Order: sequence, then C-alpha cells, then structure tokens
Amino acid sequence: MTDFESLSDDLVARRKQHLYRSRLVVEGPQGSEIQLSGKPYLNFCSNDYLGLANHPDVICAFQQAAQEFGVGSGASHLVNGHSYYHHQLEEALADFTGRPRALLFSTGYMANLGAVSALLGKGDAVFEDRLNHASLLDAGILSGARFQRYHHADVEDLERRLERADKGNRLVLTDGVFSMDGDMAPLDRLVEVTSRQGAWLMVDDAHGLACVGATGRGVMEVFALKPTSVQVLVGTLGKGFGTAGAFVAGSEEMIEMLIQKARTYIYTTAMPPAIAAATLASLKLVQEESWRRDHLIKLIQQFRKGAEQLGLKLLSSRTPIQPMLAGSAEEALRISEGLKERGVLVTAIRPPTVPKGTARLRVTLSAAHSESQVNRLLQELEQVMSHSCR
Repeated sequence: MTDFESLSDDLVARRKQHLYRSRLVVEGPQGSEIQLSGKPYLNFCSNDYLGLANHPDVICAFQQAAQEFGVGSGASHLVNGHSYYHHQLEEALADFTGRPRALLFSTGYMANLGAVSALLGKGDAVFEDRLNHASLLDAGILSGARFQRYHHADVEDLERRLERADKGNRLVLTDGVFSMDGDMAPLDRLVEVTSRQGAWLMVDDAHGLACVGATGRGVMEVFALKPTSVQVLVGTLGKGFGTAGAFVAGSEEMIEMLIQKARTYIYTTAMPPAIAAATLASLKLVQEESWRRDHLIKLIQQFRKGAEQLGLKLLSSRTPIQPMLAGSAEEALRISEGLKERGVLVTAIRPPTVPKGTARLRVTLSAAHSESQVNRLLQELEQVMSHSCR
C-alpha cells in the first residue's frame, strides 16, 4: 500500500463520519445574495459583517491603486515591498485603535503566529482560552513556551494557573469574539487578572473590530477599556473591513520587536498595495457610516427573537455570529443541505472545529441583509426543522 492509498482510507473514514469538507465555487461578489452554478442563494455564512467587500468606494480605491502601483507588491516589507499605501494604512489603523503603532500582516493566521513567536520562547509561558481560534492555539504551541489552556471565559481558572506558573514572560491569549460561539471574552476581568499577575494580554478581535462597539472599535470599546490595558491587539481586515490581510497594534517597542523577529512578517511577500488602499477606503466607511452597525444590531435582535419563537437552540451571542446547535455532525449537515435546497446558505460547523457533540449551523448576519431576508431565513429554518420532526 502506498502512502497515498492510506490517505484515501482516511478520506473514506471522514465521509462516513460526516466530517468531509467540500468547497463552494462562487460566481460573483460577496453580498447578501451570491451565485453558485448559475443559481442565486441567500448568503448567511459570510464574515463580511458590514457588507463592504463589494462596496463601490472600496472597489474604486482598489482599482485606482492597481493602476498606480500594479498588482503585486514585488517583495517583502523589509526588502522593497512596503508601499506608500501600506504605510498610510498602518498609521490609520494605529490611530483607529488608539495605539502608537500598527503592523500589517498578509493574513490573520500569520499575524498570530508571528506575534506570539516573536514575544515568547523557551522559559516563557502562554495561557489560552479553550475555545480560541486555531491560529492562536497553533501560535502558542509553536512558540516553544510552556502551553496551558484555561476553561472557556473562566477568569478564576486562569488566575490559578498564572499564580502557579514560573516567573518569566507570561502571555494570555484570547479571542475578542469567539468565532464559533459568537460570545465575547470577559475582557474587563481578564485585564484585571493579567495586570494583577504581571502578565501580558493579547486579544485577537478578528470578529469584533469594525462591527462591534458604538464606533466599531471592537470588544475593548464594549468594555470601555483603555488601549494600554491590552498590550497586543490583533485585527483582521477580511471580515468587518471587507478586504484582506491583518494587523497587530501596540507600543512602539513591541511593533519594532515584531519587525525584527516575526518570521511570518519578515519572510513573506507584502500584501498588494491595492489591498491596503482599498482598506483605507473601507476604514473610512467603518468610521463614517454608523448606520451599518445600527442596522446589524436590529437584524441580530430580529433573528434571535424569531429563533426563540421557533424553539431553536441558539447559543448566547449579541454579535453577528449566531450559532444554532444541532448536536451531531450528521444532523448539522442535514439542516444545512435542507436550507441549501431552499436557496439559503448556512454553513454546518463540525468537529474538530468545534467539540464532538456540539456541531452547529453558524448563521452570520451582515449589514447588507434586509429584514425580509432574515424573515425568509427564519421561515426556511422552520420548514426544514418541522420536516425533520415528521
């Protein structure tokens, strides 16, 4: 048996366990509706929370910058790939987050791996929420620091672990908004504990920035925290901002250390300058068009009220991520496929992304959705769920 035949056996097993994953081929831009194989679908599985991915101002900024700078950046930031637009965006993001500096990365995964590996090493310790995104977990493991996971949002458990840890650099990592549950980390209490214990706090607010908080400044704004209370802030640009890439924001010294040591920053080609220019345009919209967040809040309330009336089991979330528990992977797939047959896309989330027995439908709402579209989602859910009970 060749190695590839053994891989084939693994793929067969995944299918039997309802864990096999397939890609959709989208034939057009992101929006409240998307097209697959020539057919339109209502789209409730995108992270384009403010509906900016296809905004004309963002597209125009991208096109103009591509005409000016071309498509590729040509090199890494430290060679000659760091353009005027990259520099302008870093300064704008630093100002938006209230930090002295911000540093661009090509993806959120690279931002997390780069930041943690640059800040920690052998002899240090890292503490992570059990429900953290895979990129944060991988970053902690690969850093070489002593790795511990504390119970989800359990600040007392975290403090006990911090107290028992050897002295040295200690970094606490958490999502701001947890990507599969939609709940927010208890940042106010995490700040208290890390400050009391002399540890650093790093927050990946990928799903909070732009769409959470009165002005879109994320979970820190929800808890009215000062920028200095969280030493390392990570944000992605492919979600609420509607473009691509990521950034780390913090002190002058911390950002300079990342420039010197973060391998995922040093050894990769910079994002295209046109992406940076497009993000400058979307950042302007995030700050000027608060109606998008206001509309999103109304849609979240509408969906949760409707789901409660239908008896659907939703997790507690006040963010655009609204998970509906199904239990088994098979049941989650069945509901997802039933909705797709009715022209509605909602992703089935299964292990290992979530723990066994907690497979779910991950409904994501966008400011691009209308109230009538949310009503249709609820109606189709009612039909699919009632059909399963017969």
